Amino acid sequence: MPTLRESIETASLPTVKAISGLPRFVPFLVVLALMIGGIVIKGWGWILIGIVMVFLAWMLYLGWPRLTSSEKLMRSAILLLTAGVTLTRAFPQG
Repeated sequence: MPTLRESIETASLPTVKAISGLPRFVPFLVVLALMIGGIVIKGWGWILIGIVMVFLAWMLYLGWPRLTSSEKLMRSAILLLTAGVTLTRAFPQG
């Protein structure tokens, strides 16, 4: 019986292959466009940033065993920053 990690990696393989088949700048531009859209759009724009956060968490989960300690720290910090932006956009103070 496969572990949870193996099941997720197997299920993610077609999507990861499709993303890796794209030119390098395309995923970057998509993430950038979602982040800018999430910041610019009032009200529900935080959902776009949340999509980026989920994508980054998924990539971090898949790559975690192969990352060095400093890479894990940097990527976790980016994920936390994205989560903070998502929460501040979803629940503005005033």
